Parts: sequence; structure tokens; C-alpha cells
Amino acid sequence: MALKPLHDRVLVRRTESEEKTSGGLIIPESAKEKPSEGQVVAIGEGARKDSGELIAMAVSVGDNILFGKWSGTEVTVDGEELLMMKESDIMGIIE
Repeated sequence: MALKPLHDRVLVRRTESEEKTSGGLIIPESAKEKPSEGQVVAIGEGARKDSGELIAMAVSVGDNILFGKWSGTEVTVDGEELLMMKESDIMGIIE
């Protein structure tokens, strides 16, 4: 990986959305919404308190996560579109 997030930032790969509805209809590419689920690709070391103490990250590489629809900034790394976001933008870990 050519990009390492700093502080409490997380690099996320979006997961692909379903191609069909539950009724069997195929969703065209133009009608698909960008998914709000993804997999953590890389994490920073964590935020720091005013005292300088490190706050550990709650997510780790490989976690499947749920994030807000407008969260993060799109970045291209090695030809792949990824999202860079703060850990606070993550709503939960999907188990």
C-alpha cells in the first residue's frame, strides 16, 4: 500500500452493491447508489489527547464497516478508488 493514513484517519474500500433486487430485477449502473459499507484497508496510529497520550483506534485492517452516505474523501491509490475518512465518521463494525 502506497498510502498510510495519519492520526485517526482510515482508508476504506467500498463494497460492491447488489446487482439485482430481491424480486430479481437487474439494477442498471446509472441507478445504483454508492454503497455506505466498506472494508478497512489501512489505519493511522490514532488520535492524541492534549496530554500527548495515544487513543487507540477502535477499528482494524480487514473490518467491515458502515459509514455515512457523505463521509470521507475519495482518493485514488494504485489506480483504485478508495475513501479516506476520520474514525468518527464510522457508524459501526459489521460482524
